[in-house]
Formats: sequence, structure tokens, C-alpha cells
Amino acid sequence: MLTTIHTAFTDTRASDLAWALGREPLPSLATLDLGLDGAHVQLRVLGASHQVLLDRRDGTCSETVACIPGSNTPLPLGVSKRLGSFEYEFAARVESMSAGSFAGRAQELLALVAEHPQGLAALFPGEPNAFTALLAQRKDDQVRWRTWHSYPQELRLVTTRTRISAVTDDRKYTPVGDRTDPRRDVTFGS
Repeated sequence: MLTTIHTAFTDTRASDLAWALGREPLPSLATLDLGLDGAHVQLRVLGASHQVLLDRRDGTCSETVACIPGSNTPLPLGVSKRLGSFEYEFAARVESMSAGSFAGRAQELLALVAEHPQGLAALFPGEPNAFTALLAQRKDDQVRWRTWHSYPQELRLVTTRTRISAVTDDRKYTPVGDRTDPRRDVTFGS
């Protein structure tokens, strides 16, 4: 789903993004509700980036990546932690590009997400390459989502990847560390 946000594009920077778990739902500019085989996922575009709300029979999760005034948790490269009955994995990457590469990549991502039934892309007016895009899927016991945040004034693209799995007693658990490969791009990987 592709939508245009009816609010001015503000001059923010990729380095202003912060990450948080467990926040209450924030006011959204665009929302997509998905039923993914027993999981309810709500993709939310905020004025300052994104929020994903997950509700499954074995628990809930709220992930926020946004420019949040007063936040002291910058965007991490990777996080792996247990959230109740979930194992949560998050990875982020900030990519700087040339003007031509940035415009081409922005349009490629917008086309991918806009045509996907489980995707939400929001364009900000006044700048054709200013967008936030989210894409979710369920595979086996995992719910996964990818997000892309463009910063055309900096020619930067911020990509995040999240994977939530059910934790079982026979599964080894590492409480902290980056067990993800932040270099992966559009695919969800294994």
C-alpha cells in the first residue's frame, strides 16, 4: 500500500533516530493492520519514522524507531534479547549514497513495498524520495519485518530488520549480542 502523508517533510537526520521497545502506541500518519496466521501486526508510519505493534497469543511487542525528543537510546546496529516468550532480534544499517544511487534505490524500494500486500509505504510531500516504508511477513513461528527510512537531504537510507520467534525450552538463548547480519538488504534471510 502506497500513501502520501499530508504533513510537511521536516529536515531530520538519520543520526536522530532512536530505538525503543514497549512504548505505547504513538499517533500515526498511516497504518496497516495485518493478520499473519495467528499474529496481528500493525505497521505504523509516524511523523518521525515508524512503530510496529505485534500481538500473538503468546505475547505482545511494540518496537519504535523514530526521532523521539529526549530519548537516550540511539539506533543500535544490533540487539538480541528475550521478551517474555519471544526472542527479539533487531539489526539496523545506515547507508550513504550518491544522488543518482539514492534516487534509484528509493524508487526501487517504493515500488517493492507499494505492490506487496503486507507492505506500507508513506511518501512525504515536497520531496519525491522522502519516505518511510515497512514490510511484514510470517514464516513458521517467526514474525519478521523490514523498514526503510529515507533522508534525501543527507542522501542516506536507514534499513532495519526485526525477527521475533517463540522461545522453546530446548532452544539455546544468548541474552545480548548482534546475531544478525546488518548487511542483508531487501530479503528477510533465514
